[in-house]
Formats: sequence, structure tokens, C-alpha cells
Amino acid sequence: MNMATLGHESTAHQYLTFILAGEHYAVDTLSVREILEYTRFTPVPRMPPTVRGATNLRGAVVPVIDLLARFSGERTTLGKRTCIVILDVPDEDRPQPLGVLVDAVSAVREISPHEIQPAPAFGSHLRSEFITGVVRLDDRFVTLLALDQVLDLETLGTSTTSDVGRTVRP
Repeated sequence: MNMATLGHESTAHQYLTFILAGEHYAVDTLSVREILEYTRFTPVPRMPPTVRGATNLRGAVVPVIDLLARFSGERTTLGKRTCIVILDVPDEDRPQPLGVLVDAVSAVREISPHEIQPAPAFGSHLRSEFITGVVRLDDRFVTLLALDQVLDLETLGTSTTSDVGRTVRP
């Protein structure tokens, strides 16, 4: 292995890829705490529609966010491959665990910065601030999510409508 190859590999980051409503997404693995098989979560009364409930993670109550509700107002359909990805979300003092509901986890992939294309200026079904970039993997486009925007704790706590202006269905 030559030095150019070695230096190039050191800049790659690992991303967890997953599927949500037929679309492919990825998040930096540095934010991923763990992946749980979907069993059950407990609905929490009077929460915004994006918060589907809470799960118990070794004695800690962790909110579970429905990413599809956050993106489009639709609720994620629960299936055999549904998972809860536990992410560490930055907060004032320390990272807070937050679960996100996804249809299926795909793989962990190494992605080099030069492979990442800028977020599209138009034509995306997501708000542009939710996207850090797009990458082509295995002949499909994968959207890299900006977790600090998607999972902004203040916005999640007050949201009652979807990000596209429609009322979220119960």
C-alpha cells in the first residue's frame, strides 16, 4: 500500500445506512450508540406527532422519533425489519440518547469526503438543512442526514406539523 492510498483512506468516515419509506439515508457512525430490534415502545401522551413514544434502554427512558413523520407527516409502518437506531444527540451538557424509527438498517459503509456531493438545491422531499450531502452507493443515491438539524431538541419538542406544512396524521 502506498502513502497516497493510506492518506486517502484515513479521511473516510463510516456511515450507517438505512431505509425509510423506500429511500436510502445515512448517518455518521460516531453518532450511533446502538441499534435495537423493534419490539415495542410505550406511547407517551401529549407528545408532538414526531415522537412515537419511548423505550427503555438499560433503565434509561429514551424518546423514539418517527423520522418519516418528521420528514413528511406520514407515520412509519411497523414491520419485521423495523429498527430503532439509538443516536447521541448533542445537548448543552452531554449527548442525549434519542431513538429514531427506521424501516430497516442496511449496512455500515466507508464514505470518503470526495464521494459526497452537495445537497440538491431543489427537487428533494427534505428540507435542505436536513441534508449534509448525497452519495452514490451501489447504483442508488443515499442522503446523508444533518442530525443536528433533523433531531434539534427544541424543534422536536414543539413541532405539531410536518416540515412540509401539512398537519401530521395521528
